[in-house]
Amino acid sequence: MQPPKRIFGTDGVRGRANIEPVPAETALKLGRAVAHVFKRRAAQARNRVRFRIVIGKDTRLSGYLLENALSSGVLSMGVDVVFIGPLPSPGVAYVTRSLRADAGIVITASHNPYDDNGIKFFGPDGYKLADEVEDEIEGLVFSGEIENIRPTASEIGKAHRVDDAVGRYVEHAKASFPRGFTLEGMRIVVDCAHGAAYKSTPAVLQELGAELLVFGNQPNGTNINSECGSMHPQHLCARVREYRADLGIAHDGDADRVMLCDEQGNLIDGDDILAICGLQMLADGTLKHRTVVATVMSNAGLDVALQTAGGTVLRTAVGDKHVIDRMLADDLNLGGEQSGHLIFRDFSSTGDGLVAALQILSTMKARSEPLSRLAHCWKRYPQLVTNIRVREKRPFEELDGVVELVTRAEAEVKPVGGRVLLRYSGTEPKARLLIEAPDQAVMEKWNQLICDSIRRQVGAGG
Repeated sequence: MQPPKRIFGTDGVRGRANIEPVPAETALKLGRAVAHVFKRRAAQARNRVRFRIVIGKDTRLSGYLLENALSSGVLSMGVDVVFIGPLPSPGVAYVTRSLRADAGIVITASHNPYDDNGIKFFGPDGYKLADEVEDEIEGLVFSGEIENIRPTASEIGKAHRVDDAVGRYVEHAKASFPRGFTLEGMRIVVDCAHGAAYKSTPAVLQELGAELLVFGNQPNGTNINSECGSMHPQHLCARVREYRADLGIAHDGDADRVMLCDEQGNLIDGDDILAICGLQMLADGTLKHRTVVATVMSNAGLDVALQTAGGTVLRTAVGDKHVIDRMLADDLNLGGEQSGHLIFRDFSSTGDGLVAALQILSTMKARSEPLSRLAHCWKRYPQLVTNIRVREKRPFEELDGVVELVTRAEAEVKPVGGRVLLRYSGTEPKARLLIEAPDQAVMEKWNQLICDSIRRQVGAGG
């Protein structure tokens, strides 16, 4: 069978666990390829006798299978493995830097259901890999070029476990919260999605003095993201209202994203967080180059709010990797996505849901204002986003009439400040349609026409 042209998507390798592209066999090959690439790069960068790669994971049942396969591949290339167990993706990135490892691997499918899994990679600096490095790894997986590299005897890699990885990450996250502040007197609802943050987020908030009501903190391998967490924030909002809390925090499975809920039970998404923190950092003089990075999915109202305050919004393609790449290229320190990936580069090298929540909490404390009032700092344009599950990702140009419908929709909404964006998800079998327009009826009309056309031609059940 011909191998797929590309196994790396917009956020590592991801799919149904134990079948291509993430069966044990491919995971082993990925382990070998990553070990080879970073062993060679580290050897060029500094004099090292032994090399090591950190491996962390979320709470999925299939994590055991992939962890063992990846580590076998790494060890077989003469590179040591450091196991750190379940830890948020940003925690794996931090521990990779902290231990001065040559690379980091996190086994997670993020917000996907438990029967999916994936593999993300970090360089020694804690940042996600450049496209050319992913291409190099992928080429080695399929080419067989390193098949004959077989260290033996004492040259085979060693493995050991670091037991205090959660504690290291907890202290790192707390350091992003101002030393003069505590969370005493605040009641916070936390939904950990039965995922990787089930220990770390409650620990940080509790140590800072908050009164907590914690849910989604009993992972069993199959309940990750199931009717909980940031993918189902309505449950968080209901609990905030029920317990009269000051704030709600919901993560996804690997806690690199966050959704919040204000004290009135209203959802606060990534665009809200970018607006609140971007405007506050502008006022404080800490927003580098007075610029925030967002993706094409972020609401147009974000641009207006920042521009009115003397700032700028730069747009990238969807995916926090694209956001981080632009932040690095332009030396910027705040960026993110509407979906809840927020990168505060003064504190973290990747999206970190806990650090993002702490920045909102510190703003609430500094200004002595509830979250609902902070969220009024900007005005959201009407927006409609629809996910259409598909059985195949055929180019939209090949679908009868779809591009024409998008063109007609744009012709109606663009003159009044609206826009239309249609794309395939890079992590799921879905097409995503975004429409912004001042008129709700216009949005709904074009949404139905475009979505119905896609469903008829490539739609899947479920």
